[in-house]
Amino acid sequence: MANNTYGLDLGTYELKIYDQMNDKIWKTKNAIAVKNEKTVLAVGDKAYAMREKTPDFIRVFFPMQNGVISDFDLMQKLLYKLFSVDEYAISSGNYLIAVPADITEVEKKAFVDLLGYSKVKIQSAKIVERGIAEAIGMGIPVQEEKGTFIIDVGGESCELFVMSQGGVVLKHRLKTGGVQLDMAVINKIRHKEDFLIGQTTAENVRKHFGISDQNKKENIMVAGKDLLTGLPKMKSVSADTIKEAIDDSLGGYISAIETMLKRIPPDIRREIDKNGIYLSGGLSNMDGLRMYFQEKLQTKITVAQDPELCVVKGLREIIRTPDYEKLTYSMTDENYRWLS
Repeated sequence: MANNTYGLDLGTYELKIYDQMNDKIWKTKNAIAVKNEKTVLAVGDKAYAMREKTPDFIRVFFPMQNGVISDFDLMQKLLYKLFSVDEYAISSGNYLIAVPADITEVEKKAFVDLLGYSKVKIQSAKIVERGIAEAIGMGIPVQEEKGTFIIDVGGESCELFVMSQGGVVLKHRLKTGGVQLDMAVINKIRHKEDFLIGQTTAENVRKHFGISDQNKKENIMVAGKDLLTGLPKMKSVSADTIKEAIDDSLGGYISAIETMLKRIPPDIRREIDKNGIYLSGGLSNMDGLRMYFQEKLQTKITVAQDPELCVVKGLREIIRTPDYEKLTYSMTDENYRWLS
């Protein structure tokens, strides 16, 4: 029987996998719930649903941080448990893994090593730059296109990629994403209102308002704790407060993007000016974000279709298309044998 081939996009908050034999993409939360720091109670969506709802002896962990593996042991246990479930059953085969920008060769190898400790038998494992897979997933002809700029805004990081004719020219990873926006909302409400809300509530509020228009004066009632009395209560939060919190955080994005634009070679920059910038990642559909970037950067911004799935869709196309194999490489190649 021929080996199956899988494409893996290991995100900070979501794990996405393409299964070639069944020609399907599935996704689940990259979370693990642990009791008394040793017993695994749940993984994936079930673990994520327990967040902020468990007693102290049960904790929910996210083994990926800022796009890289921060807790190898927990990530190994998460995958082992997940791959044992019929819905997500993965067998031996070939693996193609998307790796984020600005990580070391040792961190890249950790992605491959992880599979070896997670029940599956690896026939071969290759990696591809996340930006390359993302562009292919958007339908961009990466090997012909002379200038492509992608902003990928995720759960805990924002990755910037500049590509030309199948190669990554510039890349940068900001360690800030949706979680940092939610923390900014929590801190702003805490300091302005002496009122504390949880991260899940902050996420819901941020999604509700997005980057609101300045003329929008809507309020929303949220549950939290009054810091003056220590008692739980409901409180009204304004769109202006949320906009102020998010604006403070997004300023760093704009500075980093403008810096990268100045570093792009002139020929590639002309193509980018013509094509505009592409926006992807789980946060790219946040209300008002496209217009925010467009106004601040004074260039056309295009949001990808199904932006949270662009990378795994790109992995699917790379696996299906022999001509794309040249865009991938193996960590067992000559240049990487010193890592073994």
